[in-house]
Amino acid sequence: MNTPRRRDGDSVGGLLDGTTTFEELRERAIALRREGLSRRQIRDRLKVSNNDILNRLLEGEPPPEWTKRPNAKDDLRARAREMRLQGMTYDRIQLELGCSKSSISLWTRDLPKPDRPPRTREEASAIAKRGWEATMRQREIGRQRTKLAAAREIGALTDRELFLVGVGLYWSEGTKSKPHNPAERAIFINSDPDMIQLYLAWLSLLGVEPERLRYRVTIHESAEVTDAEQYWAEVVGVDVTTLERTTLKKHNPKTVRKNVGEGYRGCLVVRVLKSADLYRRIEGWWYGIVVGARSTI
Repeated sequence: MNTPRRRDGDSVGGLLDGTTTFEELRERAIALRREGLSRRQIRDRLKVSNNDILNRLLEGEPPPEWTKRPNAKDDLRARAREMRLQGMTYDRIQLELGCSKSSISLWTRDLPKPDRPPRTREEASAIAKRGWEATMRQREIGRQRTKLAAAREIGALTDRELFLVGVGLYWSEGTKSKPHNPAERAIFINSDPDMIQLYLAWLSLLGVEPERLRYRVTIHESAEVTDAEQYWAEVVGVDVTTLERTTLKKHNPKTVRKNVGEGYRGCLVVRVLKSADLYRRIEGWWYGIVVGARSTI
């Protein structure tokens, strides 16, 4: 069988089928890059498992802007040094820039110390508190930027990707047959509405009809049960009267519960009727994933 080759004769075998040339594959890789896909997305789309080959396919093609990490610390360092030269203290620089005092000290340790006017303990404490709050705000901005960039890496899911994610999701959160309880039923329970909706999308992909689904809330008896039932009914898009009878957990006064407050709505149980065959397939799919993962080691 012919394998794709570069014009210089270097083999890049193992990619797609034997009719695809290196130049054709490179054109496709560059086109995907210009659409804004990450290296991982391009690798998965083209079925390229070798990083060296991927580098050659994308050679000379710059990454999209969203994948670039701005070197913000260089700018902060320059600003911190400038402010230190103006006579500002670490507390003041921290308050202005939101970076830690340890970083400021590292960046400016070769600069002369400014004259510091005497302060009371209360004044010093208030300044330190404002500086720490500014640092925490900057850290939160950094966390949100990282999360947003990571979310953009995912993009739209293919049916196969959703299928595999759903299998892993069920096997981590769904009920499983045990030697002491060999029940084969597809039952999923979770307190995260996003997890519930992802699970329902997966069931829809598998062709499970909405008529086969049953929903039940499980929640502590001390919570706002009616509000929780209405909330979950809206999450899954059904009338609240169609929910099965809510399971109330007895409250133990000796236990300090942390899942309290307005955001606590208990968990939703999603049960699929006549699901023995579905459960067996889920178990088989999971072991298929495990075997596939082992083969890559």
